[in-house]
Amino acid sequence: MRNELLADNRYESDSDIAVVEPPGVTLPLAPRPLPTLSPHALGATLYMPATRPDLTEIIRGHKHPGLRSLVICLEDAIGEAEIGVALRNLEHCLQAIDQAGGRPDGSPLIFVRPRSCGMAALLAQWPLFQHVDGLVAPKLTLASLGHWQRAVEGTRLLLMPTLETREVFDPGAMVALRDAMLATLRERILALRIGGNDLMACLGLRRMPGLTAYQSPMGYVIAMLCGVMGSSGFALTAPVFEQLHAPGLLQQELELDIAHGLVGKTAIHPAQVPVIHAALQVSSADYDSAQAILCQSAPAVFQFNGAMCEPATHAQWARQIVQRAHWYGIRQPEPALALARTA
Repeated sequence: MRNELLADNRYESDSDIAVVEPPGVTLPLAPRPLPTLSPHALGATLYMPATRPDLTEIIRGHKHPGLRSLVICLEDAIGEAEIGVALRNLEHCLQAIDQAGGRPDGSPLIFVRPRSCGMAALLAQWPLFQHVDGLVAPKLTLASLGHWQRAVEGTRLLLMPTLETREVFDPGAMVALRDAMLATLRERILALRIGGNDLMACLGLRRMPGLTAYQSPMGYVIAMLCGVMGSSGFALTAPVFEQLHAPGLLQQELELDIAHGLVGKTAIHPAQVPVIHAALQVSSADYDSAQAILCQSAPAVFQFNGAMCEPATHAQWARQIVQRAHWYGIRQPEPALALARTA
């Protein structure tokens, strides 16, 4: 089993990851039940390398207020030579949180992206990980699923697998992965993350400036994953938008993300966070329609806001709208639009 968990070729001996093992700590005998979190709570998930010296300040909400979730990355965001430094920095951050009595109310959800299943297995048993909500499982495949299952077994850690390998382009492989996740990890998976840049790299491509992800091969991938994974109840989050000075294009992409039912989006810069959260707000028209559809006395088919509503087919959409409104609020129409609706 130990050899299996350390199968990642980045780790050739136990000494490569021994730095994360906590000395002289008694582990709890039995884990508490898994936490109940809504994937809509994620919003804009800000990725940052585990080497950042201000991790504690960000987690405490002193920097980047309004941030809902963050991923502390021990994988692609750091180099091989930085692994030890990154792990020690993460340890010091969690110790500071522990000494302060835990995370403050309103602090972002914390996920850690380990480098391998072996690192994940050791981190998952670290008592300081009581302050972490879960792990991001990079490059998840059917072959690695069992290793990730064993890595978090007996813990309260949630998982956010990232779909970012060449297998993702094969709908048959995704059906097999979906069925395996349903059978083994369904209650532990908060959301599936779509790794757009890695998927484009599988094709030898990089996103072109001026185009949304949906104007690239990612358009096919996102739609296919929404069908294969979303139809079985898995929430999905949208790929990163890597252009830092194209707010109009980001807005277009966010509209398409939401149209595909994606519940959040990876952010690479704090400036993207409020833009993503604003896009996740629900229009007052959609919210009113959702409330009408979910009303117990609603007829089987009715007209509302100039559109047909059918609770039997629209109820799940309506529940998602209410969830988004709970987390991000209701966007009021511009005065001219509101006047047109009441005319």
